[in-house]
Amino acid sequence: MGFGAVFLLAFAGGLAGLYSLRAGLVTPQGIVERMRRLKIGVVAMAVAAWGTVLTGTWIVYPWYRATGKTSPKSILLANPNTKDWHEFAMEWKEHIAWLSPILATVVAFIVMYYGTNLIRHDRVRKTAITLFILAFGFAAVAGTLGALITKVAPVH
Repeated sequence: MGFGAVFLLAFAGGLAGLYSLRAGLVTPQGIVERMRRLKIGVVAMAVAAWGTVLTGTWIVYPWYRATGKTSPKSILLANPNTKDWHEFAMEWKEHIAWLSPILATVVAFIVMYYGTNLIRHDRVRKTAITLFILAFGFAAVAGTLGALITKVAPVH
């Protein structure tokens, strides 16, 4: 939950920072302050995304994947009406979730590498915005699928 909160805050701040980093909106004095916030925001989002995926994969979901008959995975697979929740939703969720930290890291790299040059390189800035939104979107899809799966087969 903590990583998720940081992720959401960093996304909002990072997206606003990337969007507003345009030549007509930035004064020379504001560039330094804005870039500092932007760098912190995108790096925080990447770190939070990695933290979320790693803790989900290695700390939270081993309980889901347990081999006992009462594990959520076993419960879903035992019922033909809920089998697809594991075979499609959980498998897809586990894979799509990894795209979020990868894309967030790419955005953090772009911001750190280009820095204030993002103001002059509009195409690179727009690419970073698109990748940033995709990172958030993939996290939202994974989170939604996880919530729906937990609703169908709660982790005990």
